[in-house]
Amino acid sequence: MPRVNTVLGPIPTEELGLVAVHEHIGYGMPGSELDTRWWKSPEERYDETVPKLRQFHEYGGGTFVDATGICNGRDVNYYQSLSEKTGVHIVASTGFVGGDTALPFFARASVDYLAAHFIHEITVGIGTTGGRAGIIKVGVSRGGRMTDLDKRIYRAAAKAALATGVPVLTHLAIDAENAIAIFTEEGLPLDRVLFGHVDDGVNADKTRDTWIADQGGRIGFDTFGYETELPDPPFWARPRRQRLEHFLRFIGEGRLHQVLASADANCSPLGWPGVKGHTVNYIFEDLIPDLRAAGLDEAAITTIFVDNPASFLSITN
Repeated sequence: MPRVNTVLGPIPTEELGLVAVHEHIGYGMPGSELDTRWWKSPEERYDETVPKLRQFHEYGGGTFVDATGICNGRDVNYYQSLSEKTGVHIVASTGFVGGDTALPFFARASVDYLAAHFIHEITVGIGTTGGRAGIIKVGVSRGGRMTDLDKRIYRAAAKAALATGVPVLTHLAIDAENAIAIFTEEGLPLDRVLFGHVDDGVNADKTRDTWIADQGGRIGFDTFGYETELPDPPFWARPRRQRLEHFLRFIGEGRLHQVLASADANCSPLGWPGVKGHTVNYIFEDLIPDLRAAGLDEAAITTIFVDNPASFLSITN
């Protein structure tokens, strides 16, 4: 039976429901949890996060994929408590958001060591929590081209994905040629990779989303809600209408079954402020209404948020 690892244990894919495939319980750069500017007590973080997840569940959300990698504030014990409290399935990540977020211990590690570490977190558990990772996160360091460490992480991720059947999610779709070359060399089918953030303001004109899709990769439009209309937008902000038109144009090219969508919001920001007022519930409060208003039918919406994530997240081994 197809299954997915959640922090409370494996579940059948049909129990996932509507999936927010690229989100964060709390994301921060290494060390930010010790900075008094960002520090919050566990109680404060809990009080900030639970209402958002409860609202997500009440709207009809079933599964929240936490794309927070190693060294970025990942806390599986906390995720387990949140899942029990709210009824939302939470999928945790192994891997790194980019080589430049890996602490020196990991930055010096070999491909085989990294792959073994990812495999352990997927098959045995993360730390002593017993919670197993359900996805492998990779990303390109700042600068726009893969570093040697990035390449080692991508290669280790491909090896771990093949060994465990768990998919890979990329932080960015930039330098996709190198990424695809590595995945291809390792023999990882590209439908096991979700190339993320193709819709962000920095990469929208540079990302070769159609080319990636032609190679067989899945495409993540997952920064919905990072709009120039919102207060203090980050540098990858983009006007709401422009992002939506990009998404609809891509789907209109016959690529509905390759696309996934999310909001990439923080429930309780850690070391990075996010965008004020932006939560995972943008999916229900803004995105899905926008898609309906644009003429997308319910079957297509179900494909994007239920069927495609279930296919992608399913463990294939």
